[in-house]
Amino acid sequence: MVWSLVYLALGRVLELVMLCCRSAEANEIEILALRHELAVLRRQHPRPRLQSKDRVLLATLSRHGYINAFHAARAPRTLPSQALTVLI
Repeated sequence: MVWSLVYLALGRVLELVMLCCRSAEANEIEILALRHELAVLRRQHPRPRLQSKDRVLLATLSRHGYINAFHAARAPRTLPSQALTVLI
């Protein structure tokens, strides 16, 4: 148990050192690769279509203050996942 904790801590420290020593170009390349990966994942799993029951639930939750109206106006894609976390 102790050795696994030491191993994980050492691994995180080495990751932090490597992150600090990387160039800006390497960071940009990583960001581009992550954006590409995100685009591929979005194509594979499209956003689910909301049914009328879902819209009623979201409207009720937002009316009663369970969903922040400011956040709903900024990022409408995150509404269904937020509604589910409120209910759970």
